[in-house]
Amino acid sequence: MSSRIRIHDRPSNRRPSGRLRRFITMLPVLALVWVLAACASPAKVEDDTSAIPSTDATSSEPAAVAWPRLSPAFSVPTDRPLRAAFVLVDGVYNTELVAPLDLLDHVRYQQKPGIEVFTVSADGEPVTTAEGLRIGADHRFEDAPPADILVVASAEHSRDSDLENEALIAYVRDAGEQAQIVLSLCWGSFVLGEAGLLDGGAATTFPRDFDAFATRFPAVDVRQGPTFVHDGKAITSQGGVRSFDAAMYLIDHLYGPDIARGVGGGLLIDWPYPAHALAPEVIAR
Repeated sequence: MSSRIRIHDRPSNRRPSGRLRRFITMLPVLALVWVLAACASPAKVEDDTSAIPSTDATSSEPAAVAWPRLSPAFSVPTDRPLRAAFVLVDGVYNTELVAPLDLLDHVRYQQKPGIEVFTVSADGEPVTTAEGLRIGADHRFEDAPPADILVVASAEHSRDSDLENEALIAYVRDAGEQAQIVLSLCWGSFVLGEAGLLDGGAATTFPRDFDAFATRFPAVDVRQGPTFVHDGKAITSQGGVRSFDAAMYLIDHLYGPDIARGVGGGLLIDWPYPAHALAPEVIAR
């Protein structure tokens, strides 16, 4: 004997309960209250820009800074861009290379003609960074154009075999002597030191290697406290995320706080940092 499920199409004669009838009766009243409340206090979220930081480089006076402001020791050209050469070697670290390159390149959005950045390797061929990126070179050591700014980032062998690379040290020495500014990040100071570009001045490096740096370069006054040191034509940074600090400082030094603040605003970097958040050392000689 089979069982079947019967479906009845007859409409139900059941009436809603008293509670449901009262709720249905109140619906028009609740809708009216909601409309009146919305009209009384309209939300204008799209007009609220109070939480968005301004990127206007001239919106307010620059904050006090934790260092003495020095004028550049040379005249920043107005008829051509400053030229910044970035030294490439295999094993260079991404942060120390890209942080200053990105910031210096962004000057052109705030100040014409800005800074022209280019990369230089021994043979003009691409290099592989410590993190595995392939980065192309614009020039070889032997035919690279003169640079106003020479940037030496940290690499895996900046403390050992790179210091025995005669072509690298010769290029850094020659280009650095011609440049107006030399900038090192983290262990890049070892390369500047080997090239003799830090002798007689103060400098810093990656904090774990203060002693090794001081032992190898006794003619350099190693400063262990500052996040970066500017002495003469050399700016040396502890590296890592502090590479941004030194590059922002360099822009401020060359172009002034308004341009630096504009560059920082475009990259969501508040500049200048509060005095308590930055510990540089700028030496006036």
